[in-house]
Amino acid sequence: MTCPRVCFVIPTYNEAANVTPLLERLTALYPGDDTAFLIVDDESPDGTGRLVREFAATDRRVHLLPPSLSPNVSIGMGTSGEGLRRGLGRAYVRGITHALNTIGAGVIVQMDADFSHDPADAQRLLDRLAGGADVAIGSRYVAGGAIDERWGARRRLLSRWGNRFARRIAGIKGVRDCTAGFRAIRADLLRAANIGEVRVQGYVFQVVLLHRLIRAGAQVVEEPVFFRDRTRGHTKLGTRDLVEFLLNVWWLRFASYETFVKFALTGLSGVFVNLGSFQLLLELGVPALLASPIAIEASIVSNFLINNYWTFGGRRMIGKKRYRGLRYNLVSLVTLALSYGTFIGLSALFPDALPVLLQGCGILPAMLFNYFLNSRWTFREAEDAPGGHVSPGRDETR
Repeated sequence: MTCPRVCFVIPTYNEAANVTPLLERLTALYPGDDTAFLIVDDESPDGTGRLVREFAATDRRVHLLPPSLSPNVSIGMGTSGEGLRRGLGRAYVRGITHALNTIGAGVIVQMDADFSHDPADAQRLLDRLAGGADVAIGSRYVAGGAIDERWGARRRLLSRWGNRFARRIAGIKGVRDCTAGFRAIRADLLRAANIGEVRVQGYVFQVVLLHRLIRAGAQVVEEPVFFRDRTRGHTKLGTRDLVEFLLNVWWLRFASYETFVKFALTGLSGVFVNLGSFQLLLELGVPALLASPIAIEASIVSNFLINNYWTFGGRRMIGKKRYRGLRYNLVSLVTLALSYGTFIGLSALFPDALPVLLQGCGILPAMLFNYFLNSRWTFREAEDAPGGHVSPGRDETR
């Protein structure tokens, strides 16, 4: 088999009761040579891996990836996968990596091994990708989706509030079922999302991966499915998974402010450039009223270079760099006037105050104005990528 179009990636742990019936069902539903089935077994002591090997002997499209065959998970900026051997998240990283790099899949289908996801529903997810989507989620929480009535109240509460928590805290807007484990995803988006960098172990992997896919520019759609409760085996969700979920969702929230943190650090460096230049000019005998605008301009140039190549360097921004430079300079003129005006006003009100202190007070309002206008205008992100999200790395020259 060469370069299958679709690869089902299915993590297992102690699924001996389910894995053979599942493979029988999948291989019957999807008989084409352009489909592969990869079971990622996590050293199941119940013989799950042995059963997969036996089935693979009858169908060359079926593959087993045991922990001993941990592949290099270098996708984009990923690193070695050695040690990614425990938990759902690590199994998926290994499995998806192997499917992309070794099997050569163009589309990955994620699903559970316990029949909670109907294998026949995968075709509807694939159809949504054929219609133009990048990620299709088998969703329990959109119109037409449902959960098995055998689910207890505690489990329903955890699922619904877990999804609300992920949407609000991690900022995954517009997706009703953020924690769903039934998905079809285009390979190019998985590569763009740098899945090899994901280090979470448990069920929060689904939220982390979705967050990365959206940031990579994925158009996400949801297809209603009925989620069945397992009839054989036991669920693996534990307290450790819940703690990891909470911590990592909050971490995603913090990471979403990365641009702001970078801008603040850049602004801090500008403060040192401003005050250092101002003090140096004073020591050279330059009058304070002249040294102030010169120091401000020095910090503006420094901040532009850092912001353009570091703070907003990952954005696909509207306009060429020279036009951004002009916009930045225009904002800087207003910033200069605001900061200088503040300095002049404070100097008149407090003539005996240290000039450096007054200069520092003039920086504060100018910095806030500078961040707002430059982030919304000078370094504005293009909005024409699929799904309203933007892929980083180049300018829009329109």
